[in-house]
Amino acid sequence: MTSTASTPSTAPDPGDAPAPAASPNSAASADAASAEAAPVDAAQRRVLTVLVASQVLSGAGLAAGITVGALLAQQMLGSAGLAGLPSALFTAGSAIAAIAVSRVSAARGRRPGLALGYATGAVGSAGVIAAAVADSPVLLFAALLVYGAGTATNLQARYAGADLAAPTHRARAVSTVLVATTLGGIAGPNLAAPTGDLAAVLGIPRLAGPFLLAGAAYAAAAAVLAIGLRPDPLLLARERAEAAGADAAAGRADTVQEPAAGIRRGVLLGTSVMVLTQGVMVAVMTMTPVHMHDMGHGTAASGLVIAIHIGAMYLPSPLTGRLVDRYGRTALATASGLTLLAAGVLAALAPGGSVPLLALALALLGLGWNFGLVAGTAIITDAVPLATRARTQGMVDVAIAVSGAAGGLASGAVVDLAGYPVLALGGGLLALAVLPAVVLTARGGPVVR
Repeated sequence: MTSTASTPSTAPDPGDAPAPAASPNSAASADAASAEAAPVDAAQRRVLTVLVASQVLSGAGLAAGITVGALLAQQMLGSAGLAGLPSALFTAGSAIAAIAVSRVSAARGRRPGLALGYATGAVGSAGVIAAAVADSPVLLFAALLVYGAGTATNLQARYAGADLAAPTHRARAVSTVLVATTLGGIAGPNLAAPTGDLAAVLGIPRLAGPFLLAGAAYAAAAAVLAIGLRPDPLLLARERAEAAGADAAAGRADTVQEPAAGIRRGVLLGTSVMVLTQGVMVAVMTMTPVHMHDMGHGTAASGLVIAIHIGAMYLPSPLTGRLVDRYGRTALATASGLTLLAAGVLAALAPGGSVPLLALALALLGLGWNFGLVAGTAIITDAVPLATRARTQGMVDVAIAVSGAAGGLASGAVVDLAGYPVLALGGGLLALAVLPAVVLTARGGPVVR
């Protein structure tokens, strides 16, 4: 019997094979990426810190015109029919300023563009005070146009917060800048009475007092940005794209098929959401102090309601940013329309100008605006390439300002002819136009979530 010796196999068992060693090139790439991200993250933290400081100051300047602008015009003109004109004028002025600020930003960076915008707003505030002293409606209207530059710059600053942010954190970066406006925005209206007292001591009409605060606040915001906004976020973002060998004209890591069509749909949707929410918000907000005054409430009560409104416009921003990043841009855009409808219904039904109910209605009005602004800003920033981002954002803000001007101008006439409840309810119904805008844009393809 012949026995056959079995020879052990020399092939290694695949299960015992050692794990492949990491490629030296991949490890080096990871280290390089980590080293590059560190200074960018530090720069983004510094940018957000400076923007937050400037927004705290500018919020007080923004609140002045909202709180007493309509009342000042009503006092000087002797008619409530044109009380919405100041809001229309400074929002129209913000449209002009949005073009100027965006062009300077596109050519030279965010720092000079934003600083120039706030400095112009300070000049406009001084002009309003001079108009009140001279009792000149013509000078008042011209000064309000210039004052609108502060409003435009306040909005443009949110884009600077998103320039260096990762796509998945853009809404949160925008919301960080927006929430900083809350402190100044809430303090400003509640200082209407004390600044009015100061104005009286200085021989200035009481209703012009808040513009003393606005001028100082805008000037301080301009100084903070001019000195502290280094590195410039937009210029650094462009440098990073060029250093990485990316096409600066593409500017997005998540480019979809037919990018040109995607850009158009994204810009259309983001613009539609922000234009509708701005127009409705400005119209109802502008005439609420006049409505309360007609119902026998004083400046302190209307100042409190507007302070709550401004707080709701900006204070929920961190939560809104997280919701937008987590659940999608279109979900929060839809929520904005529904929230504004609830605000309009409640304001229309508030009996006798009830301060608690109007405060709640104006809080919902601010919250709906916040949903629309954060979602719309994220949509625009996602869609537009770096090379044209600042100019496109400026033109979008022009459309927003024009919508606000139209809402402010129409609000006085509507209240004069049909009453405040009609204005509030009509505005809420108009806000529902956000819903078909979302649906129609989504049919073109999954450009945004």
